[in-house]
Amino acid sequence: MEFRNEQQFIDALYARLDDLRDQAEHAVQDALAGTGSGFQARLERDVLVAEQSGLLSALNAGENGLCFGRLEFSDGRDHHIGRIGIRQDDADRTPLVLDWRAEVARPFYLATGHFPMGLRRRRHITTRGREVTALHDEILDLTDTERTGHEGADADAVLLAALDAARTGRMHDIVQTIQAEQDRIIRSPHRGVLVVEGGPGTGKTAVALHRAAYLLYAHRELLAKRGVLIVGPNPAFLGYIGEVLPSLGETGVLLSTLGELFPGVRATGTDRPGAAAVKGRARMAEVLARVVRDRQALPETVPAGSGEDSAVVPEPALEIDHDDYGTLLLDRTMAYEARDRARATGLPHNLARPYFAFRVIDALTQQLADRLGADPFGGPNLLGADDVAQLGKEIATSAEVHSAIDSLWPPLTPRRLVADFLADPTHLPSHEADLIRRATQDWTPADIPLLDEAAELLGFDDTAQRAAEERRRQERIAYAQGVLDLSQGSESYEFEDMENEFLAAHDVIDAERMAERYEEADHRSTAERAAADRTWAFGHVIVDEAQELSEMAWRLLMRRCPTRSMTLVGDPAQTGDEAGCGSWNRILDPYVGDRFELVRLGVNYRTPAEIMDIAAAVLRARHPGFEPPSSVRSTGRRPWVRATDDLARTVADAVRDATPADEGRDGRLAVIAPRPLHEALADVLPGVRAGEEPDLTRSVVLLDPRQAKGLEFDSVLVVEPADHEPSDLYVALTRATQTLGVIHTGRLPEGLDAQP
Repeated sequence: MEFRNEQQFIDALYARLDDLRDQAEHAVQDALAGTGSGFQARLERDVLVAEQSGLLSALNAGENGLCFGRLEFSDGRDHHIGRIGIRQDDADRTPLVLDWRAEVARPFYLATGHFPMGLRRRRHITTRGREVTALHDEILDLTDTERTGHEGADADAVLLAALDAARTGRMHDIVQTIQAEQDRIIRSPHRGVLVVEGGPGTGKTAVALHRAAYLLYAHRELLAKRGVLIVGPNPAFLGYIGEVLPSLGETGVLLSTLGELFPGVRATGTDRPGAAAVKGRARMAEVLARVVRDRQALPETVPAGSGEDSAVVPEPALEIDHDDYGTLLLDRTMAYEARDRARATGLPHNLARPYFAFRVIDALTQQLADRLGADPFGGPNLLGADDVAQLGKEIATSAEVHSAIDSLWPPLTPRRLVADFLADPTHLPSHEADLIRRATQDWTPADIPLLDEAAELLGFDDTAQRAAEERRRQERIAYAQGVLDLSQGSESYEFEDMENEFLAAHDVIDAERMAERYEEADHRSTAERAAADRTWAFGHVIVDEAQELSEMAWRLLMRRCPTRSMTLVGDPAQTGDEAGCGSWNRILDPYVGDRFELVRLGVNYRTPAEIMDIAAAVLRARHPGFEPPSSVRSTGRRPWVRATDDLARTVADAVRDATPADEGRDGRLAVIAPRPLHEALADVLPGVRAGEEPDLTRSVVLLDPRQAKGLEFDSVLVVEPADHEPSDLYVALTRATQTLGVIHTGRLPEGLDAQP
């Protein structure tokens, strides 16, 4: 009977969901069919469509497994828990199912027999589509003798079933199985920097994503405006996690790799070994600052014919040919004084440039005035103030003068500056310069922080853009004034024997306000606007595999989050990138000192104990004191190690023999091998092509250890383990949820060499 009752509830819940969806769809259709053509009507229509479309997205995304739990309190209250909150269609808008993020839902994750939090029973509801397939009850009030027949002896049965389920190539949410230590991190207060450290399989990424969903729920008004940025290690990882937040009803988060965080640039290139480490060091900020200062030049050439009648050594100067006044000399003293004045403003290069130009123009104007207005008898200058001002205008509009200014203080773009620097790396030791020198402009992920730093140093002079916008604004105002004038003329009539008491348009609105109403509104989402704006300040930033990012990358990310509201997720033991910081103190000390909170996850939910023992042995060979997270389950299947003299054939045979469909299961298998072997291995693996971003939804994928970070598969084959760095090998060995095999042609690294 209980089972039937829950099915009836689920039926009613989905009926309400369908009603809400129909209402939203009809609202969108009615809005799109609206006949109003004025600005206000268009704006209201666009806002309504955006709101209802967002509601539809949340309803559609949250439909799968919409309700997964029920809380029965000792005082008679009961609540169903789900991915999104849905209310009944009554006057009081009574909750039908509570959002998992609501405070009243916390006992579902925290209550225990010792600390029941007022609960008598906690029920887990398993569904397939809209059908209830299983119920599992936990008795929390041991004095309650009522039983439903769905009680289980194993309180962790639901968790273990989820962990044992076949992988699909996409991460799923964990709202049904959030553990107490995870819940505390997810709901941690929204302030400062929270660091979540944990070994493989501890759920760091899932916790971070659910924390994003929780913060968007708890601080909707703030974060809806500023947005949440989630930074992942590679595109495959972003594809892997891409469905988690939509399944929880959140679609407005920006997911990005470091290589996508400079608008207009997508980093697809690859650095040679050692180059990323050089580019990632913090001192590159000072190197780029010196490169910019080098572009603020002084004249170096002595003008032809100067000093012929004098014993004085001529001063370097630029010769400027003016059509009306002959040759002007922009000498080193003028340029030095102008450069000093511009630098003293403290503004970025492009924003300080007008100050340099104004000073040069003033100096050249004075030079010309002294020449034209000189009194042959030694008296005061014969030119008046108006004459000098006119000369200044002519100097300021001279193309030759501006060409000279450009040669000494050129307008610069980040891309041009960094490209020129990489072609000829100055201010670096020769061996480092040789590592990063390149002639092509295939941007790499390590270049993105350099571009961002260059943008900060250069600034963007938007004077011309603002002037154009102001011209368009004045045109709109003039047009609006014409409309009001016509309106006033058409209403200038009087009724006989009575005053005109009708309000005209010009009585309630002026031309400027009317023009503002007709400006085009920006209807892009917060994520879309943030992605296009390098200076966007996010409300919260989440970084996965945070230990891998360089010092320069952190400078970029801290600019994106001036409030320092961040969640950093990672594991220093898995640091593989040569530019990675590894240490949390090293990452955060320049920005927040020791004012950050560090929490550790110590339970491995992914990797069986048999696999974790081998992975830990590999790392202990280098770090004897290393302690891995403890695994919650054991499969009874030991990893195997196989030597071969025909690598490709052995890998192909192993893939065929150990397909993820083992024992009737669906699932995924990953072959993790060094990049140089990918071409040969791809030839023997079904549906695999070397050099492409892996499609994680396929049954077999080929990866290197860096691409495998944060991912998980049912089965894993690790190829040539001795060719991997120890931290990369540790990553590769800990990706499997069921079975692990190792194939090699040569020696085995320490820790693996003792395995059967």
